[in-house]
Amino acid sequence: MTAYGFAHLRKRRHHPDILEYLNRIQATLDPFHGRFVVHGPPAEVVEGTWPGSMVLIEFPDLQTARAWYDSPAYQDIKRLRTDHIEGDLLLIDGVGPSYDPRERAAKIEGTAGEATGSAPP
Repeated sequence: MTAYGFAHLRKRRHHPDILEYLNRIQATLDPFHGRFVVHGPPAEVVEGTWPGSMVLIEFPDLQTARAWYDSPAYQDIKRLRTDHIEGDLLLIDGVGPSYDPRERAAKIEGTAGEATGSAPP
């Protein structure tokens, strides 16, 4: 199943290291079939606030995303970003084409009933 590397980047500082990181990151992604899906800004914030920018990188699966992150090639350039940009990075499974949020609701409803000791409605 497709997986993603999601970064919420805040407090960015323009620095020559960031340019080096940007020039080198694609070479770390290529062996893992990683590709940028979003490399923000700009973003249109329609609810709440969004301090910073978003990056979304697609991988064939979560195992491959982890292998990329742990790879010597990526670890070699990671500090170029982390020394100058504060943020969070998550690796997360995507959902398949048949995903239905109603199934998620039913699962949550069933779990809630178990937690309270009552049967689901």
